[in-house]
Amino acid sequence: MLRSVSPTGLILPLLLIVGAYFTFMAVQGNNGLFQRIQIESEVDRLSRDLARLEAQTQRMEILTRRLSDDYLDLDLLDERVRAVLGYARPDELILP
Repeated sequence: MLRSVSPTGLILPLLLIVGAYFTFMAVQGNNGLFQRIQIESEVDRLSRDLARLEAQTQRMEILTRRLSDDYLDLDLLDERVRAVLGYARPDELILP
């Protein structure tokens, strides 16, 4: 004897499967909770990197201005020549 399946008997399992799918996608899908947390942490890391690079750029702009034709800082020029080129005056004693 064959038993017929009522439409209400199929709806509940189907709703459970669809609900489980949407719950899974909400947590682990491309736009899910885990992806959002990962993106927010990446944004924080990149913001810190940006702030560090902006500070470094500002420092380099100040040093560049101090070595420009309009404003020449002789102490800074002397320091850079010694550091980059290894120059020293003849009356200086250099200790390794």
